[in-house]
Amino acid sequence: MTNAYVRPISSRSVVSSVTEELRRAILSGGLAPGQRFSLREIANMLAVSFIPVREALRTLESEGLVVIEPGRSAFVAPLNLNDLQAIYRLRRVLEPDLARRSCLMLTVEQLNRLDVDAVNFGYEDLGADAVCDSHLHFHLALLAPAATSWDVRVLTMLWRAAERYVRIGFGLLVRDPHEHERREQTHEDLIAAFRRRDPDLAAQAIYDHLARNEETARMALDEYRADVKATS
Repeated sequence: MTNAYVRPISSRSVVSSVTEELRRAILSGGLAPGQRFSLREIANMLAVSFIPVREALRTLESEGLVVIEPGRSAFVAPLNLNDLQAIYRLRRVLEPDLARRSCLMLTVEQLNRLDVDAVNFGYEDLGADAVCDSHLHFHLALLAPAATSWDVRVLTMLWRAAERYVRIGFGLLVRDPHEHERREQTHEDLIAAFRRRDPDLAAQAIYDHLARNEETARMALDEYRADVKATS
């Protein structure tokens, strides 16, 4: 394995830095689904000791991103339809319920800031990393007034698990020259629904948003499988 997919890190919290870098490499596809690696190999690539890599992989395993094997090896969790459907099934339980309450709690100022964030989604030169980071922060801010710390923990795990599938879809959608406009409009529509202060309307808007994202991710997964099959 070369070191093209992970970058050397500076000291901070070493475990936190290793976790973030490996998560970035997995979500971006640099470390591909199913790819096997030894813990020592990753430690050498990141210029850290074996121990923080082991701790980082435990965290990533709890997020469903890696599978740790007996001994000192692991592999990136594969992409599959059952996992994708489970992720969105759980999101459809949690997020519309939070939306019902959050739409009554968000201030006008908070909604105005979210409008600015939605416009930022429309930047044509926004890369995949920026889109995914902004998307997570946008949805967290939209639901935060009604969310407990446990809601945030569970949703963050689900959002990260979904991100690998969404990134594949994003790679397909960027072929559409109008994707950046669609991205902006979709999130402006969510804010408009929340401004109505109607819990049923807000919940339905979130539900429909998740349904569209899941369908995009499912089609992307089909194309990903076809590409893997064609190259194998």
